[in-house]
Amino acid sequence: MSDLEAFRSETRAWLEENCPATMRSGVGESLTSGEGDICWGGRKFQFKSEDQKLWLERMGSRGWTVPTWPTEYGGGGLSKDEAKILQEELRRIKAKPALVSFGIWMLGPALLKFGTHEQKLEHLPKIARGEIRWCQGYSEPNAGSDLASLATKAEDKGDHYIVNGQKVWTSYADQADWIFCLVRTNPDDKHNGISFVLFDMESEGVSTKPIQLISGYSPFCETFFDNVTVSKTNLVGEENKGWTIAKYLLTHERTGISDMGMPAPLNSLAVEKLGTVDGELEDKMLHHQIAEHEIDAASFVFTMERAKDEAKAGGDMGAFSSMLKGYGTEINKARHELIVKVNGSDAFEWEGQFSNNGEIARSWLRTKANSIEGGTTEVQLNIIAKRILDLPA
Repeated sequence: MSDLEAFRSETRAWLEENCPATMRSGVGESLTSGEGDICWGGRKFQFKSEDQKLWLERMGSRGWTVPTWPTEYGGGGLSKDEAKILQEELRRIKAKPALVSFGIWMLGPALLKFGTHEQKLEHLPKIARGEIRWCQGYSEPNAGSDLASLATKAEDKGDHYIVNGQKVWTSYADQADWIFCLVRTNPDDKHNGISFVLFDMESEGVSTKPIQLISGYSPFCETFFDNVTVSKTNLVGEENKGWTIAKYLLTHERTGISDMGMPAPLNSLAVEKLGTVDGELEDKMLHHQIAEHEIDAASFVFTMERAKDEAKAGGDMGAFSSMLKGYGTEINKARHELIVKVNGSDAFEWEGQFSNNGEIARSWLRTKANSIEGGTTEVQLNIIAKRILDLPA
């Protein structure tokens, strides 16, 4: 215990000295641009300020963007207890995340488990330092919920593959540097004919086309592969065994999507917007709905903490990630429904300075995609019924 107390003291002192003041206001919830004030890193990323860049450099050099990864691969080498203390101290000063990355919460865990030593050395430190931004090549026009029916083909050419096909709903593909991609290497076996490959988005034959959303911006893309050369050194795991890696990665994706953290309390927003009568909101029904939501959200955060502790202790998240993803989706959608209620007709202004270019309306509409991305809610409920509740088919 004394070692952990010393670590907390040292961590608190380091954060106080190294976290810029402008990086201590919490993450903005802006969705109108698709990124808000989040640092995604990568070759194309433009820092919002010098402080944002400095914060990433300082955290990255310490390995604290991925605190539990081995130091050999750019991580902090912290124990699960030390990592938990670090997160507590970051929350204490309301620090913005130094880096948010699909490489951190999707590809990284998969590489740590299935990648070769050379692949880990090549890719993980760059992820940790925010030098390379990744996107995910999974869904296809005819392979959404039934992902294993994917058709993007990788033709064996000896020391490399030639990849042809199309992906869809590829988040931030037009901003990403590299892609982790599922390809078909055996057309005769649905599940055991899929391989997991990595390649540069600037490779000849790769192109993207943004998909406009109802919220008015385009985080998703169609991604096209036309005779793209992919070296076999970028095959992760064994050929035709990519479905195992894909399923493992999906558990981390769904857990990551569900991890909304603890946003600003809605009661404070309601009081600021509507005022109070005798110290309480005049709308008793709204008061009750907000209180109920805050209790649900806090309970969910505690459940997430328990799940993280179990995962760090070596437990298998498996189907439990579907429960987290499904409920996290509903919590986030409910939050934005309440924000609309609190703001009334003002919430539906679409443009203009008063509404920050329709921030509330666009963010509310954006949440409708939460129940589709990362596996639809219907699919998650089927997984929960089958693998957690053990219900008959």
